[in-house]
Amino acid sequence: MAYFSYVATDANGTKVKGKEYADDYLDLTAKLREKNLFCTQYTEIEEKQQDAKYKFKTADLAFLCRQLASMLTAGISLVKSLHILYTQEENKKAKAVLLEIYEDVQKGRSFSEAIQSRPGVFPNLFVSMVAAGEASGNLDSIMNRVADHYASENKTNNKIKSAMTYPMILGILLIGVFFGLFIFIMPMFRDLAGDDLPPLSTAMFSISDFMIAYWWVIIIIAVVLILVIKILLKVPAIKFKWDQVLTKMPKVGPLMCTIYTSRFARTMSNLFASGLQMVDCIEKSVDTLNNQYIQDTFHGQVVEDVKHGEALSVAIAKTGIFPGIFTSIIMVGEESGALDDILSKSADYYEDEADTAISKLVGLLEPCMIIFMGLMIGMILAGVFPILYGGMGNMGA
Repeated sequence: MAYFSYVATDANGTKVKGKEYADDYLDLTAKLREKNLFCTQYTEIEEKQQDAKYKFKTADLAFLCRQLASMLTAGISLVKSLHILYTQEENKKAKAVLLEIYEDVQKGRSFSEAIQSRPGVFPNLFVSMVAAGEASGNLDSIMNRVADHYASENKTNNKIKSAMTYPMILGILLIGVFFGLFIFIMPMFRDLAGDDLPPLSTAMFSISDFMIAYWWVIIIIAVVLILVIKILLKVPAIKFKWDQVLTKMPKVGPLMCTIYTSRFARTMSNLFASGLQMVDCIEKSVDTLNNQYIQDTFHGQVVEDVKHGEALSVAIAKTGIFPGIFTSIIMVGEESGALDDILSKSADYYEDEADTAISKLVGLLEPCMIIFMGLMIGMILAGVFPILYGGMGNMGA
């Protein structure tokens, strides 16, 4: 299905502009006729532009799936359920997407096809779970699993944001103190400074003069540096190296791997229980981690090993990424034939561990920032003290 931008006229001859999903031009004109519009001009929008239309957040997906599961369980048809979701949606962009999906399903398309034809709007995991639910005939139970998954993911994301609030405020305060000291405080001591200043005091006055004269240059450099880092991290090779360092970094690496283990276990459990093939489960689960190093390692090593008949627990153990106890738990699940249940319980355990890991990560950041602030203030005092001492000596003389 393509996405079109169109110009049309209504029954009164008024020009109307809009966008619409359609299989082709004939389908587009048919859809517009249903709205009493006559297409005069159209342009197919490229896929990159389509992706920017709207993207459902984890909290939105959790709510949407929970509502859909409840209605399907109650015996309401999928078409009617989608119509209810569309009419109740308050966000205009989300409402437009749900309307298009409802119209597609009403015309005979499957739910999974309708959402898959809108790239970038729904996560790949969601599309796969819907397709699995339709294939198995258990869409209601699958939607409940998906709702639990995104509710858990949203909870973890909120905890990370909440935990990072204080370090972010401390970081902003640190930057503010740094600029305040050099731009406003240091110039106050210039009249007290003589010609013969210690090297540290001279350097600090030079920094102060530069920041006062070229503050705009500093801002430009900071903005450019942030943009360059963002661009570089989009390069696969650089993103791979960065994620590899982050994963193997002392103290930080094990904590991050705990969070990754939690997400991987939860996603694997849901996908495997929905009936997907093991290889598909691995690929889709690891893609939710947003870590290029782990993704490439699993796609290139674990997936190939499993395809050649190796047990999942053995293939994962070879990477050395996830904790050894996790691979042992997977082995028990494989031997007992209850892998999805074992993974679900492991996810519960590692989610609790992830909460602890998040607290520990913040615990590592806070003292580092406080120490840095202390060092900076200490350096300022070390540079200013000789000036004050010299000034008091001159006053006594």
